[in-house]
Amino acid sequence: MYAPEVEGSARNSERGQGLVEYGLVIILVAIVIVAILAVLGPQISNLYSRVTSGIGGT
Repeated sequence: MYAPEVEGSARNSERGQGLVEYGLVIILVAIVIVAILAVLGPQISNLYSRVTSGIGGT
């Protein structure tokens, strides 16, 4: 009777591990996006300003 309890516990542990791994991947992707926006932010802002000026100016 002890073996099924251990097996179930191991299964729950693996599910928790998978959840943590997905969480870490999501956090890593978010950090990369923030870093890209921090580096390219001024260029994106400039492009947006030129586009809106072009639309409004013609």
